Parts: sequence; structure tokens; C-alpha cells
Amino acid sequence: MNTSVSRKRFLLGGGVAALGALLGRGVFAQPGVTSPAPTASAKDVPDFPEHDPQLERARVKRFVIAGHGNLEAVKEMLAAEPGLINGAIDWGNGDFETALGGASHMGRRDIAEFLLEHNARLDIFAATMLGKLDIVKAAVAAFPNIVNVPGPHKIPLLVHAQKGGEQAKAVLEFLTPLAVKK
Repeated sequence: MNTSVSRKRFLLGGGVAALGALLGRGVFAQPGVTSPAPTASAKDVPDFPEHDPQLERARVKRFVIAGHGNLEAVKEMLAAEPGLINGAIDWGNGDFETALGGASHMGRRDIAEFLLEHNARLDIFAATMLGKLDIVKAAVAAFPNIVNVPGPHKIPLLVHAQKGGEQAKAVLEFLTPLAVKK
């Protein structure tokens, strides 16, 4: 029986892992010296297969833009493609925005409420603009720095509260002393 193993076969067959185990704690280990635990990296994250086709970027972009101020277009687009409800556009540098996010920083309560009634994911920015003081207080109690987390386009919570008008006045009064002025 031939017991020789090529380098390629050794590498593909898990030989490196076996050798690593031997070096780390086996016959080749030095007494009193332990190997550090392996650290995770981006290459260790599994690449999951896509489940459904992605929504067309241009369509998501139009929906998000409509969310800023065109309720009729939002209704029409959502009726044609319900999957748009939580679609997000990346404007660049990680500036992600949904139609609900656009409605929230524009103070469009009508659009925000319509989107939430149709299963949009509520976030702290929408809750702030809508004047949901109990939700905002709970979020701040759990994560105090949330008052300084920027929303889409780096728009802070205070601006969302201001855009909420009279119905968000209590939220604005609550957040104002907590926010770090920049």
C-alpha cells in the first residue's frame, strides 16, 4: 500500500487542520505554551445562496424617492410590487434609506402611517417623527447613545422630532437635552 501523499492531496484532504491540531496541542507543542484561539474573519462568514431574485435597483430607488413626498405614487408602486415595502437604496458610503426613512425625515406622517399599515419595519426615526414617546423612551433607556445615531443622510433624531410637528413635540422635548450638539 502506497502511503505517500502529495502536497495537493495533503492540503485538500484536511492535512493542514490535522497538522495544526498537532502543533497546537499535540506531540509538537512546547510545554507550557498554548496556541491562541483562532479569530474569525470575513472569509469565515458563510456565503448563503440567494433565495429570491433581488428587486430592480431603479424600482427601489423610485419607491424610496416617492416615500419622501408622493403618497399616490407609493400606493401605486406598492400595489404593483408588495416586496418594495422594506426595499432600501444605498446612496453611497453606507447611507441606506427606505421609503419609510424618507417619509420620516420629511415629516410625511401620512406616508409613514400608510407604509406601517402595510408592514414596513418601524424604526426609531419613524417612531420619533410620529411622536411615539413610549417607544423612543424605551429605545433610549436600552441604548442611550441612540440619540446620536445618524439616520438616512446623517439626519439626527432631533430633526425627525422637529419634522413631526405638534404631534412629536413631547419627543422633541425629551430628546433635546440628551442629544450631543455637534
